Amino acid sequence: ENINDALGTSIANPLSPDWVLLSIGNIVTWEFVGYNMLIFYSALRVVPTSLYEAAELDGASQWQVVRAVKIPAIRGSLVIATIFSIIGSFQLFNEPSILQSLAPNAITTYFTPNLYAYSLSFSGQQYNYSATVAIIMGVLTMIVAYVVQLRGMRKEA
Repeated sequence: ENINDALGTSIANPLSPDWVLLSIGNIVTWEFVGYNMLIFYSALRVVPTSLYEAAELDGASQWQVVRAVKIPAIRGSLVIATIFSIIGSFQLFNEPSILQSLAPNAITTYFTPNLYAYSLSFSGQQYNYSATVAIIMGVLTMIVAYVVQLRGMRKEA
């Protein structure tokens, strides 16, 4: 309130129902960006320097090197990072659970599948239904991760 009054503007409340999903996305992004960067950095370290030298001799710009050398070389790592991110998205629990007390109107008990299964089990005492939700989410996660892997690892024609 004080910042809004001092600036004479209205700064969006990150815990409002309109913004809470973006707030959680921001938290998760910064939580895992270092992890993904380690995967990409490790993959780039394995790329032979002769590829960079050949591209330089051919007169390739930096963007051409990125597009023609680096991205194809780390394609497998990109697929793995994407799969890990998808699995992490399906497993989202901690962030909404922590923010729920700060934004009870925005984060409901069914905000994410894991939060829903948790509330069914521990608040509603519906253990079988909770287990069913968890198993279905596990199967859906496997299917989506498998589809991403198949699409990501296919050979370019």
